[in-house]
Order: sequence, then C-alpha cells, then structure tokens
Amino acid sequence: MSEIAETTAHEAYAFACMRCGYGWEQAYEIEHHVDATGQAFVIYKANGDRVPSPLSSPTCLNCGGHVVRIMRSGRVSSAQQGMIQHRAPAPAQPAPAPQDGAAPHDGTDAAVKPEHHWHLSDLLHPFHRK
Repeated sequence: MSEIAETTAHEAYAFACMRCGYGWEQAYEIEHHVDATGQAFVIYKANGDRVPSPLSSPTCLNCGGHVVRIMRSGRVSSAQQGMIQHRAPAPAQPAPAPQDGAAPHDGTDAAVKPEHHWHLSDLLHPFHRK
C-alpha cells in the first residue's frame, strides 16, 4: 500500500485536566493521506512520533485522567504566566521606625498572609468568557 502525504498541516493545542488541574500544550503535524481504495485518513505526529488524535480521547500527562479540556494553543502558557506574575513578591518595604516606648521591629510580621493555594478554578479562570 502506497501512502503519500497529500497535505501536512501544523496545529497546536492547549490542554487542561479537569481532574488534577495540570495544563500543557502540544504541537502536531497532521498528515492527510488517501489509501489505495480512495479513502481519506489522517496521521497525527508529535515530536516526530505517530500519536493518536489529540481530539478523540486525550489523556492527562500528569494523572492519566481522560476528562481533559482542549483549547487553542497559548491558553495554558498565558494562564501559567499570569499565575507567575500574580505570585511575584512585592518589593520590600522599609520597616517602620519604632514609636516611643515600643520594642524595635524584628522583621517578622504577625499578620503575614499564608501562600495562596491554587485550585483548578484559578487555572481556568482566564478561559471563562465574559
């Protein structure tokens, strides 16, 4: 059987697992072929390796789950970049001078907020339509 790629398309998709919240992106080469009987078929390749269609039943690379949201490319990387910027520490502020009779400030702050724990909804928030 002679397989000749009639056309090759390049597509990239972003994925987010609804089970564990893991997000990733992958680029694909999509080869469109016609077999000896005239039937069209498609071969997907990622990093040069043949892979199943990412649109049929994607699997989470982190937990193996199959409830995966498929989006246009760039969505996961932009959300991750936003989370990195959101977590960036604020510039250091000089300690206030002690008032009369007050103990000097030792650099600790009793009202320090705990680090934010990220949830799946935080990762997907930028994807919600307004």
